[in-house]
Amino acid sequence: MTYDVVVIGGGPSGLMAAHTAAKNGANTLIIEKGSKLGRKLAISGGGRCNVTNVLPDKELIDHIPGNGRFLYSAFSIFDNQAIIDFFENLGVALKEEDKGRMFPVSDSAQTVVQTLLRELDRHHVEKRLNTRVEAIHYGNEVHEIILPGKEKVATKSVVIAVGGKSVPKTGSEGDGYAWAKTAGHTITELYPTEVPMTSKEPFIRNRTLQGISLRDVAITALKPNGKPIKTHRWDLLFTHQGISGPAALRLSQFVVKALKKFEVDELVVEIDSFPDEHENQLVDRLTKMAKESPNKAVKSVWKPLLPERFLLFILERIGLNPDTTYHHLEKKKVMELAQELKHFQIKVNGTLSIEKAFITGGGVSLKEIVPNQMASKFMDGLYFCGEILDIHGYTGGFNITAAFSTGYVAGLNAAERALGR
Repeated sequence: MTYDVVVIGGGPSGLMAAHTAAKNGANTLIIEKGSKLGRKLAISGGGRCNVTNVLPDKELIDHIPGNGRFLYSAFSIFDNQAIIDFFENLGVALKEEDKGRMFPVSDSAQTVVQTLLRELDRHHVEKRLNTRVEAIHYGNEVHEIILPGKEKVATKSVVIAVGGKSVPKTGSEGDGYAWAKTAGHTITELYPTEVPMTSKEPFIRNRTLQGISLRDVAITALKPNGKPIKTHRWDLLFTHQGISGPAALRLSQFVVKALKKFEVDELVVEIDSFPDEHENQLVDRLTKMAKESPNKAVKSVWKPLLPERFLLFILERIGLNPDTTYHHLEKKKVMELAQELKHFQIKVNGTLSIEKAFITGGGVSLKEIVPNQMASKFMDGLYFCGEILDIHGYTGGFNITAAFSTGYVAGLNAAERALGR
C-alpha cells in the first residue's frame, strides 16, 4: 500500500497530525501498536482531559521550561486559542478552571477522544491498530515502513508521534528514538519530569504523613549551600515514597538536574505552608487565635489552619504538647511552630523512574528540526511531533498544548510536502 502521509503513534499529537494531514487532502494512515487510539488522552487530566491552557503565549512558554521558546513558530500557526476553537467547532463545549486549565464541560476525556476519532473517520484516515512498526527505511522520494511479517507500507511523508518513555502502558516505550537516530538525529539525554519525588526520611518510611494534602503551598528545592534553585506554588501530597501533587511534580525536574549537577545523593526541599504571610505575622496570628480561646487546647484552636495529622506531627516535632492551652503557651514554642510551618524541610534522594513520570524530559534535538514545519533538517519527508521532541512542560494543559500544536504543524506540512504544494 502507498500513502501520502503515514503517522506513527495514536496519542494527542499523532491524532492531530493525522486529522490535519487528511483534512488537507492527503491520503493518510495512522499506525498504533496498541488496541486503541487516544489512550494517553483518555487518562489525561485525571480522566477529564485538560485540552489546553488559556494563558497568553509568553506565559504559556514560561510554563514549558523544557525548550518552550522553540514553540513560538508552532503557536503562531496553531496556538491554544486555535485548539479551543477546533474543539468547540466540533461540538465539544469547554470550560475554564483554575490556573487557566480548559476541560470539556462533560468532564470526560472520552468526549475529546471520540470527537477526534469521528473526525478521522470523516476524513477517511485509515487506521492500523495492534500494529508494531519494526523499522523505517528512508528513501529519497518515498519511505518504507516495515510492519510485522515483512509487510511494507510506502509513503511520501512520515510523521513520528510515538511519545517518549513515560506512561508505557499507553504505548510510549521510546520506540521512536531509534528511527530518529537512523535518520541522523541526535537524542538528548532522557530524564523523568512531572514525577513524584522520593525520600528516605523516617516520617516518610513510617508513612506518618502518607495521604496528607497541603493546599496552595510554596515548595522550594535548595542547593547544597542552602540557596534556592526553584520554587513552585500549588498543592502537595505526602505519599508512602515521598512527595507528590502538582507543586512537587513541577519541581521534580529541577531536583533531578540538581542531584546530577552537584553530584549529591540528597537535596533539601522546603515547604512553606503559608506563602502569603511573613513568619512574624504567622506568630502573631497563632498567638491571637490561642488568646481568643484561652481555655481550649492548641490542637483544637489551630486545627482550621492545617490538616490535623500534619499539625500534630509538627507539634510533636517541636516538643509542644497538643493539649496545651494559651495560659501555658510559651512564645518560644509559637515561634518554633511558625518556623516549621514556613520552612518544613524534607530531604529527597530522587524521583520515581521515567516510566512512572507523566512526561519525558529530553528527546529529538530541536537544533535538527525546522520549527515552523516540525520537519527533519536531515531527511526530506520526515516530521516529528509531541513528546518525542526535546520539549516538556508542567502539568496543567501545557504538554497537551505542545502536542496538539506540533501535531497540527507536522500534519499540515507532511501533507503539503506529499502533495507537492
